[in-house]
Amino acid sequence: MRQGRRYGLSAAQRTDIWCRWKAGESLHEIGRAFDKDLGSIQFLLSQHGGIAPAVRRRSQRTLTLAEREDISRGIASGSSIREIARGLQRAASTVSREVVGHGGRSLYRANQLCDRRRAFLLPMENCGRSWPVN
Repeated sequence: MRQGRRYGLSAAQRTDIWCRWKAGESLHEIGRAFDKDLGSIQFLLSQHGGIAPAVRRRSQRTLTLAEREDISRGIASGSSIREIARGLQRAASTVSREVVGHGGRSLYRANQLCDRRRAFLLPMENCGRSWPVN
């Protein structure tokens, strides 16, 4: 195996490792395919007990980008939190927590939230943009 600096595995590589493991390939074969030590592959697989983790999905209760943009537009037009919530058919407390949690009325901007999530690699329905989320 290679020596020197260690590099992690991308999400696509991890998915491929799980597919190979499920297909019955040995740890040595998988390690050779990715130029990784046996221990690296074994560690990845043992974190979940040898069972592939479920695909992560955002909760349906989470505000969507469109709803965040509506909140941003409502704030810009001077609407109250209750008026915005009524338009979204959401609880006023949900909208209020969203606004306060992201800087308050004066700083809340939906597009900046999307950019911040991208910076931390937290997918938010790709924020309506075309780049891939790792």
